[in-house]
Amino acid sequence: MDRSNLPTLVLLPGMDGTSELFKPFVSALDHACDIVVVTYPCDIPLSYDELEAIARASLPTDRPFVLLGESFSGPIAIALTALHLPQQVGLVLCCTFISNPRPLFNPLRFLVNLLPMSAVPAGWLSPLLLGRFSTAALRTSLSRAINQVNPSVMRERLRSVLEVDVSTQLAQVNVPTVYLRATDDRVVPKTASERIARLKPQVQMIDLKAPHCLLQAVPDEAARQVMEFLRATDTS
Repeated sequence: MDRSNLPTLVLLPGMDGTSELFKPFVSALDHACDIVVVTYPCDIPLSYDELEAIARASLPTDRPFVLLGESFSGPIAIALTALHLPQQVGLVLCCTFISNPRPLFNPLRFLVNLLPMSAVPAGWLSPLLLGRFSTAALRTSLSRAINQVNPSVMRERLRSVLEVDVSTQLAQVNVPTVYLRATDDRVVPKTASERIARLKPQVQMIDLKAPHCLLQAVPDEAARQVMEFLRATDTS
């Protein structure tokens, strides 16, 4: 299929907000489609609404596109899709949620300011995000991404996750949507995707053997699934 007939793929990042962790996935796509990678400021704490405005400013207005929201950015991708932007032809959700995926943590919101975010990568982040799929290269990439971000920014994003709810916006999504679900996800439990499926049964669930960092750990399989979705939205 002619690449020019495929929609542009717009990537919204995880909590780090950088482009660092998209590198394996972008490489696996091997120039099969046009790609726009959105990034968020590393030094300014911003709310979901403010990050949504940044993402919207990066969206193509002159050609069809598919929006991919990874983890933290899932609510942003859903909120943007609910706007019914004329050029958007599809939505990909990856290891994400419409509201706090761990509601038992709600009473602990006051502890967010006490978390030593700068020390997390060397501690529990890699086992949590990569699990048995961890490699030296992935650990290095993860640390590089997190170390770019000011701890105050990470705290604000974590606080945003605890407070977000885009269930109303999800109901307004009217483009084809797939959800890439990691079977070994230790961050976003299956209940998060099940809630999406209940509220929007049209969402296609695709299970991949992967940790929370799905696009990083199994980039080739993720790229194959996303390319199949893009081809299904052929704009020729």
